[in-house]
Formats: sequence, C-alpha cells, structure tokens
Amino acid sequence: MPQRHVVQMSTSHATYGVCVLGTEVFLDMCRSTPKGATSFDVHATSAVTVHMIHSPMTKPMINSRWPLDPDIEVVVTIDVTSRTVNDNKVKISYYGREDNELSVAWLYLTCVDVSLDVDLSRNGRVKSKGKDKAKWTWGPDGQGAVLLVNCDRDSPGMGGTDSSQVDIRTTADLQDMSVMLLRTHGPSAIFADYQVVLHVPESDADKVRVFHAIRNDSHPHYKPVLGPDKLSYVLDHVGSGENTFYVEGLAFPDVGFSGLVSFSVSLLEVPHKNSPGTPIFTDTVVFRVAPWIMTPNTQQPIEVFVCSIQRGPDTNEVFLEGLRVLLRKANCKLTICSEVDTRSDRWIQDELEFGYVEAPHKTFPVVFDSPRNRGLKDFAFKKILGPDFGYVTREPPGKNISSLDSFGNLDVSPPVTVRGKEYPLGRILIGSPLPWASGRRMSKAVRDFLYAQKVQAPVEIYSEWLSVGHVDEFLTFVPAYDRKGFRLLLASPNACYKLFKEKQRQGHGEATQLVGLKGTERRSIDDILADESLRNDNRHVQRCIDWNRDLLKQELGLNEQDIIDIPQLFILKGSRADALFPDMVNMLVLGRHLGIPKPFGPLVGGQCCLEERVRALLEPLGLTCTFIDDYFSYHVLSGDVHCGTNVRRKPFAFKWWHVVP
Repeated sequence: MPQRHVVQMSTSHATYGVCVLGTEVFLDMCRSTPKGATSFDVHATSAVTVHMIHSPMTKPMINSRWPLDPDIEVVVTIDVTSRTVNDNKVKISYYGREDNELSVAWLYLTCVDVSLDVDLSRNGRVKSKGKDKAKWTWGPDGQGAVLLVNCDRDSPGMGGTDSSQVDIRTTADLQDMSVMLLRTHGPSAIFADYQVVLHVPESDADKVRVFHAIRNDSHPHYKPVLGPDKLSYVLDHVGSGENTFYVEGLAFPDVGFSGLVSFSVSLLEVPHKNSPGTPIFTDTVVFRVAPWIMTPNTQQPIEVFVCSIQRGPDTNEVFLEGLRVLLRKANCKLTICSEVDTRSDRWIQDELEFGYVEAPHKTFPVVFDSPRNRGLKDFAFKKILGPDFGYVTREPPGKNISSLDSFGNLDVSPPVTVRGKEYPLGRILIGSPLPWASGRRMSKAVRDFLYAQKVQAPVEIYSEWLSVGHVDEFLTFVPAYDRKGFRLLLASPNACYKLFKEKQRQGHGEATQLVGLKGTERRSIDDILADESLRNDNRHVQRCIDWNRDLLKQELGLNEQDIIDIPQLFILKGSRADALFPDMVNMLVLGRHLGIPKPFGPLVGGQCCLEERVRALLEPLGLTCTFIDDYFSYHVLSGDVHCGTNVRRKPFAFKWWHVVP
C-alpha cells in the first residue's frame, strides 16, 4: 500500500511543501485547530482541487462551512506542474460559534512531476503515465515490461558473457538492455531541497544491473548505478527533463526467483544535508526477465551443427556426405565443427540445446549447455557464445551426472491444446524414471531451471528403461499440414513384428538385414521372428513405450490419429534396452525433409522393407525421407542421426508474454 503524503498545517506560520502531479496530499489540521473553533472552510487557487472526505452522516453547513469533525479529511490534488516555486495556495479558515474567523492556516505548494517509465505495453516504446505500473500481468491484454538476460558476448576478447562485466564496452550491448526513463518536470530551484533517488529491493539487486546514460561533451557515458552491490542511486542536478537508464538482466528465472524485478524512484524531503530524508512520493515499475524458450521440430531450421570425426576407426565421413545431401535438399546452412574444437566428441545433441530469448525490442538465440561435460564441454562457451548469441548453463552440485543429463533427453512438443488449456509454445519433455521409482534422473538443477521458465510447462516421461535413457530414442515430432500441424512418431516393436510377419507370409522370410555391412551378424526375417528371447525383450519395450503413449496423449491432448508407429526393434542388455538396428525415430527434422538413420533392413525386391514402410507412412504427409548411413559412426556407439546433430531453429512468431501459464 503506498504511503500517504501528509502535510502538517499551522496557524502560527505558513507551511511550504512539494507535491507530485496527480497525487493526493492529506492536510493534517488536528494540531492547528484553534481553541473554540467549531467549523472551517477551505479555499485554493485555480490549479488546486479540494476533496472533502467524510462519512455519509456528515454534511456541510448552510454557509458551506464544514463542522470540525475528526472523521473529516481534507485532501488536495494538483493536475498542472508549477511554473514557479510556491505558486499554488491553500487557505483554511477556522470559525467560532459566533461565525467569527479565529485564525487562518496557509499552505504553499509547488507541484512537480516525477515519473519512472518503461515499455509497459510491450510494443518496443516507452510511454509515460501508464496505469498500474507496479503490476505485471500475462496474456494478450496483459502489461508489464520485459528484461533480457544479457548473456551474449558483444565485445570481442571478453572472457565471459556481457552480464559478467560491470561496464558497457560497446554500444551494441545497449540493444540487449531495456530502456527505463525517469521524467522530471517543475521549477529547477525546488529540486535543490529535495532528492530524487532510484532504488531496487535488496532481493532483486543481484538479478539486475542498471546504467545511467550521462552525456559529457556529446559523448555518452554509461555509469553503473544499481546492481548486486548498489541498492540506491541519488541523482545529481535534477531539473525538468529526462534521464535515460539501461537495464540488463543478470539471472534467468529459477528456483527462488520468479523472474519479476522492480525498480522505484522516490522524491525525498531532506531537511539537513546529511539526513537520510523522508519519502513524499514513490513510483514503481516491474520487469519480468524473459524466459529461455526451446523450439520444436515444427519450427523452420536455420543452421545444422555436426562434428567432424577423422581420427580413429569410427570416422564419420560417410555420415557427413549423407548429411550434405540432405542439407542441399532442405536448403539449410551446415556448420561442421572441427575435431580439435570438439575434442573428438561427436554427440553434439547431448551437449547443448538451442533456444532463444525475446523482448519486444530484441530477440536472440541462446544455447543451453548441459552438465554432461565430455569432449564438447567448452564448445558452446568458446565457439557459439558471441555477438547476439547467448549462453546459459546449470551445473548440479557435486559430480552426480548421469546419461539422463544429456540433452538428447530433452525435447519440446509443438504447440498443443490440452482439455481447453493452450500451450502455444509447446511443452518441454524430460526423460525420467517412473514417478514412483528410483533410478537415473536429470539433475535437479537442470529440471528446476526448465520448470521455472513457465511458458513451456514440462512433462516428465519414462525413458530410464533405455540403456542411454534419452527421449529421442523412442519419439520425435514431424510437421504435417493437417490436423494439429504435426505428428508424434513413436518407435514401435509391434509395428516392426507386424511388418516382418507380413513379409514372411509373402514368402520373403529368408530376406536378411544388414546387407553390405562388414563384420555384422546378418539375420533373416525368419530368424528374427523365431527368436523368442528377442520377442520377450520387445514385449517389455512395447509396454514401456505404451506407458509413454498414454501419458503423452493425456498431457499433449493427442489422439491415435496424431500418432504414427515407426517399426523398430530393441534388445535388452541387462535390464535396459538398446536399438537392435539404427533407430529410425532418432531422425533429423528439417521442415518437410527428414534425415533418417538408414536401418539396413531385410531387402525385399531389392528394397529395404523398413525404408519402404517408413516412406509409406510419412510421404503422404508431404515429407521427404533421406536415409543416412550412420551405422559404424554412430549406431554401434549407441546413438544415431539425431544424437550426432543439432539444429538452431527460427523462434516462434507467438510472443511468450501472451501465454497464460
């Protein structure tokens, strides 16, 4: 609740004060009422509006005077800033029982305007005099300013992100910040006796930094004035005009931080040079720090990243050539990361996830670096972080990292509507154990970060049944032009057995898989169908996938027509499963072009029957299937095409602040 501005009236001397445009000033008459007074009246100059606040039972007297009732409050407001000091006058006259004037109290008021303003309406412009500036609301009709975490590196040669620096080294850095204007208007002389102070709550100070743009000889200087070690800033030489401040975010929403930060400006009355002063007016604005947002497969691809592996027996030259063919079809940029930079770590999907941050005035990509920390540990920080390309990471305490901390275990659905609730930016999918079970789990630090972003409400699904334990081993999303705009693809042992039985009935039971791959065990359709141990393994796998199928139908609002079963077999090693042949749902999705692990399935009529079936399932949706040989370079190392690639995609057109979490 805002503090009331109360002015003590006196009949022994005139009272002088300052008020802020449009605010209420309460006149305290109790201590100035002369003995014997029974009534009073109030007169003021033209710019002053007098408000009498009283109970319904209290009425003005016949002569328009008011009884001296303790329940009556006198409030004045001024809606025009003063041209000169003390140019507004209020006169209170006190009367006795005989209607005689006993004494008079005079108040001289100087009206100034003090306003702290931000991009309240989220249109990229700072407007003055917004209502409810201290509130931040979601939705298309919501209001409140947006703040970006300044997590890119605009200055070459800097060690870390821009937010780690306490000064501004390039004007490009200002584009990543939000503007906050302090507007003051009124007679300059009055500000000599009052202080204007900008301040931030202690709880918010370590989340933000504020720079004051000061012009010296036409060259702007950006002075850090608020931040982790500075809670307040007294402005010098305040007069009529604007002071421009640039605000940068230092922290993303996370546990214990909702993302909301507030700033206030206070006008302080300072009776003595060294006194702390008392506030007579405070104006507050609120920002929300923009969340980190993931992009689903349905978003347009901008750039594909892949690691070059030339050393050792598991080179990926064949894979890279197949990838180049796909990228030419998709007309998409391909970035091949050198083996020196990646330290021979090929699993770029597991190391990082591309997303973005957005404010009304600026959007830029941000790479989320996983705590996996193998050969690619420093790659995102050293090679991707740069001008207008941000970086964020979360490191759990200790060294308790599991395979589920890799970002092959992190995905996001396309936009969905679930039981009437819209998720216009989709929902994050995190692979976990069953809710009631112990086991490997993504680190709490990472999960907490993902949940705290709010706009892509996560769903934890069951992936711990896999040896590697990643969601991308049994599901993916592809775009479609009908229904919900996408299909969920699920790996399906049942679909594979159905296909193989169909081919066996057609007389192709002797067709073998893995033809042309040296050193591999070739098995025929008849052999696979006769292997009861393998069949039992896949009954278990199918039950695990079906558990997820039901969960995803419920949490993403899907029905059976939204799901396509992709034939795939698995084999248990101990209690956990691996793909028996290249895992076709572990694909690269580039618009309507799909880069699918070449399954080397049984050849029927010279054609791989698995490839044929997948084409028949997906090409009617307008998709094109390119099968890429990743057998020796990825599959035998427990991954496939998706695991070995990463895609930066176009941000959503939908504005995250229009979400209603």
